Amino acid sequence: MPLTRDEIRSALRHLRKRDPVMKQVIADVGPFTLRLQRDRFKMLVRSIISQQISASAARTIRERLEEQLAPSTISPAALLSCNVDELRTAGLSRQKATYLLDLAAKVDHGTVRLTTIGRLTDDDIIGQLTQVHGIGRWTAQMFLIFALGRPDVFPESDLGVRTAIRIRYELDELPDKATSHRIARPWRPYASVASWYCWRSLEQ
Repeated sequence: MPLTRDEIRSALRHLRKRDPVMKQVIADVGPFTLRLQRDRFKMLVRSIISQQISASAARTIRERLEEQLAPSTISPAALLSCNVDELRTAGLSRQKATYLLDLAAKVDHGTVRLTTIGRLTDDDIIGQLTQVHGIGRWTAQMFLIFALGRPDVFPESDLGVRTAIRIRYELDELPDKATSHRIARPWRPYASVASWYCWRSLEQ
């Protein structure tokens, strides 16, 4: 569930107090406006489609997939009605088509329980999602932030977050994992909020 207004106020107060650099980032970016993606399955499909391609290419493929599945929406049943070659006509690589079918099958069979997954801990959710071929730790972390609204997720491998850290903390190069975690330590327990501000700061 999304952070409440009181939780957002608490998060911003914490980040401003604990980290002067993040305090300036918050001032530059403005209000925290994260909106959760309600359709959990579609979000995972979009995440798989988007891997290692541009945003515009991913959007085109997603739109083609939606047209191909119409009048059905993107769902486990709709995807499982197709084979790999049929999915490839939407522009998907053979590998990504295989990943989507694996996701659909695991959701359909109950291996991944998206309706109740929010009851689990962050680590257990990551463990459940990464059973799917094509879903790694980063994708699972994006799910925690953008689908479930978990407040304290730090995607240390995310290029956008690392780039923002390099720029804002005036580093000579992209931070490694240890450096990223050291810088993010004061953000806890609101690392998701700070990460969102890192992404938005790149748009300034």
